[in-house]
Amino acid sequence: MAKLLLLYSSPHFTLAGRRTFTSLLLSKPHDSLSLPQSAIRRRRLTVPSSPHSPLDYGFRRGNLSVNAFDSSDETKTGEKGKDDDKEKTEEAAKKTNVDYPRGDFEFREIGAWTRFLVKLRMLIAYPWERVRKGSVLTMKLRGQVSDQLKSRFSSGLSLPQICENFVKASYDPRISGIYLHIDSLACGWGKVEEIRRHILDFKKSGKVIVAYTPTCREKEYYLACACSEIYAPPSAYFSLYGLTIQASFLGGLFEKVGIQPEVQRIGKYKSAGDQLTRKTMSEENCEMLTALLDDIYGNWLEKVSSETGKKREDLENFINEGVYKVERLKDEGLITGILYDDEVISLLKEKLGVQKEKVLPMVDYRRYSRVRNWTLGLVGGKDLIAVLRASGSISRVRGPLSLPGSGIIGEQFIEKLRSVRESKRYKAAIIRIDSPGGDALASDLMWREIRLLAASKPVIASMADVAASGGYYMAMATDVIVAENLTLTGSIGVVTGKFNLGKLYEKIGFNKEIISRGRYAELLAAEQRPFRADEAELFERSAQNAYQQFRDKAAFSRSMDVDEMESVAQGRVWTGIQAASHGLVDATGGLSRAIAIAKLKANIPQDKPVTLVEMSRPSPTLPELLSGIGSSIAGVDTTLKDLLQELTVSEGVQARMDGIMFQRLEGGAPYANPFINLIKDYLGSI
Repeated sequence: MAKLLLLYSSPHFTLAGRRTFTSLLLSKPHDSLSLPQSAIRRRRLTVPSSPHSPLDYGFRRGNLSVNAFDSSDETKTGEKGKDDDKEKTEEAAKKTNVDYPRGDFEFREIGAWTRFLVKLRMLIAYPWERVRKGSVLTMKLRGQVSDQLKSRFSSGLSLPQICENFVKASYDPRISGIYLHIDSLACGWGKVEEIRRHILDFKKSGKVIVAYTPTCREKEYYLACACSEIYAPPSAYFSLYGLTIQASFLGGLFEKVGIQPEVQRIGKYKSAGDQLTRKTMSEENCEMLTALLDDIYGNWLEKVSSETGKKREDLENFINEGVYKVERLKDEGLITGILYDDEVISLLKEKLGVQKEKVLPMVDYRRYSRVRNWTLGLVGGKDLIAVLRASGSISRVRGPLSLPGSGIIGEQFIEKLRSVRESKRYKAAIIRIDSPGGDALASDLMWREIRLLAASKPVIASMADVAASGGYYMAMATDVIVAENLTLTGSIGVVTGKFNLGKLYEKIGFNKEIISRGRYAELLAAEQRPFRADEAELFERSAQNAYQQFRDKAAFSRSMDVDEMESVAQGRVWTGIQAASHGLVDATGGLSRAIAIAKLKANIPQDKPVTLVEMSRPSPTLPELLSGIGSSIAGVDTTLKDLLQELTVSEGVQARMDGIMFQRLEGGAPYANPFINLIKDYLGSI
């Protein structure tokens, strides 16, 4: 059993490995490195940005919204002595961003003829597309948010469908407003930024959007403050206390039970091995995590300050007071009012001119997701752009217990890449990545196929929450990389090692003997003893070789020299805005910016409509249906599905980010048992 882990390092670290969690090398660099530079080199063109309406884009095989603002707003750390560095980072990022169209959204009034056609289509619409005039769209933003399109049999929220609903509602004459229930989100800041962008887009339609927040931390408030009004019940749980990062270590535990991890970590910021061997955080890891936290916290203060009209210093003082009473938030102007849900609905009735004795017509997220764009006149042009979604952990083949939509299966994704490359229908392709990595062999094979696709037509990478290690491996094969300001990316490094279980075996009375042929035959098989000197040397050399191949491919893909790449690699994780300033990312923004850049590269005029073709929409298979039923009846959540998949992942090299967890950043229960979280992290990396 051999694994090579190219782990992403970010907050709370998932463990690497079973007994032996790496040793295989990355394969020899492909001959794709000899592709003509003219075919694969990134080009930077300066063109005037052009605002777009959602009417410019059409949708097939799963509609999605493509409207977004460029998210290149400045972020600040708020700490003295860091302003100069921050300004340099922002200035460098701005210089990168200015080369590409922004893809900003601009609401456009529908003409009389289009309104007539829309009314006709509504008359012949399917029954499930019928919506009463004057309805309010209700969406409950709670729990996990997937970057994949979901079928009607799937449980949970889908980011593409959330964003699409915002766009449809802004143009739907039957929708008079949106009522958002925002509660305990369990997603990263990349997705939160995309949702927030669409909230601001929707407000341009002139329709009302109201937020209701029964429980609210920093992430939930970040969305709520973008709405027109915010309400909370008198007993609401508000805990705007700040953000934290956690890192758990097993060094002391292993020492007590007799397990000795033997780890080779390549890259001074590559912290995955630290979780196994150390008892405390290393200086380099602390430096990296502090920089990430400063970026995220600074961005939160900046955006909330802009939306609420409060000074940054006043917001920091408010957070440091530890305010928990809802009344204080109202007094400070951070929420509009203190009302129960039924009172907010009564208020909406008054705003929308609905009589008190009548029921406010509403349509929920799931039902409204079934309304087609065609019905509302949101159609695209003849030029097609393929959208390939890559979400979750990377594996080379599907395991026997794998479920649909539970990760990136290399074989299947390569088939989609080839179908897009071989088809003359598509003018460009966008690869939407939300992955911490996984199997390095699968990542490398997909890298090769993406390079071949990029040699035939423009390919743009769009990053969501995370595109690190194996996820970044995929992205660096594209022509242009677009990331959110707070996407976690990079993590170009490796960690390799095995567990020496000799002392544990002695304690429990277990013995293992091996007969072998070949000098290094026992390198991975002999977990009952430590490495011999020659074995340790081979292990170190193999890890160094793997790192050099990963780093050199990254340097080649990003048109950087090796020394320049070395300075930003070393296993370090960057936010999107940091990565842009260091040349790892070309532009910051959401999916709409990626589409605008794809049009630029494909020589499609910015004001010309295009049609997006989803290549990765999951079908409503029986396992998916049963999964949804089990989830609602037995309370089985997606963690079990993910665990089953991880436990059956195929043998081989791994390129995975170590799952750092931001407390109150990545969602989930903030006061959950840290030991249980640690065990879950460990199992998630097996």
